[in-house]
Amino acid sequence: MRGIYNHPSRIAFCVSLFDCYPRGASFIIPPIPFTRPERKPDMSDFRQDFLKFALEQQVLKFGEFTTKAGRLSPYFFNAGLFNDGAGTLALAKFYAEAIIESKVAFDMLFGPAYKGIILAAATAMMLAEKGVNVPFAYNRKEAKDHGEGGTLVGAPLKGRVLIVDDVMSAGTAARESIALIQAAGATAYGVALALDRQEMATGPGPDGQLTDLPHSAVQYVRKQLGLQVCAIARLTDLLEYLKSPMSVAGAPELSAHYDRVLAYRQRYGVSDAN
Repeated sequence: MRGIYNHPSRIAFCVSLFDCYPRGASFIIPPIPFTRPERKPDMSDFRQDFLKFALEQQVLKFGEFTTKAGRLSPYFFNAGLFNDGAGTLALAKFYAEAIIESKVAFDMLFGPAYKGIILAAATAMMLAEKGVNVPFAYNRKEAKDHGEGGTLVGAPLKGRVLIVDDVMSAGTAARESIALIQAAGATAYGVALALDRQEMATGPGPDGQLTDLPHSAVQYVRKQLGLQVCAIARLTDLLEYLKSPMSVAGAPELSAHYDRVLAYRQRYGVSDAN
């Protein structure tokens, strides 16, 4: 049958036509409708899922909160509130997805004390489930003078090390971790975060007073320290989430926070190009 593709639905349709039409009759086979695949949103699904989960667990809250820098923030994120087995397991899954998507190169994980300890251990387990089995280590804040001694625990630090932490405010914890990793003869290669606040870091100005800097802590770590940084979500992702159909339909009250978060971003945010 000329002009008919070898597709089961077309063949079945043609057979039914031959049953109904007399021999020699002419007919036109209508084309099978083509439906264009729905375009996915710019924000990866796991980022939306992470923000939704953080809100459900009350790890991410809206209101008025004073940051370490003395800023009045309309939102607050505290990864320490992922404090049960199910929450930590879900968080580790999000870390693993963000790390794999970022394609950052690494040979092992390092968790800075104290929050980073459980984050690195849980993320290593979830990465192993995804076929990426790597060792991990962490540090103590107080050196141990018996047993194995020292401040490092876990696998020996070697190769390219990915630091796992919750957020980055000034980059202080990252610098301390880098010093420990380099002292052990390894290379600090990257940092994985739960949330990148994308806001200006603070530091002492010419008069010695704390002042806003033209870059974020993440940008400092990238440009000045030479590390790759990946995050499960960024502040821009949160803004997108607050205006997304998922947010408006599932929790319409969340959209009321959009303007305040946007104003904070405009006041203290940094450009992605910096």
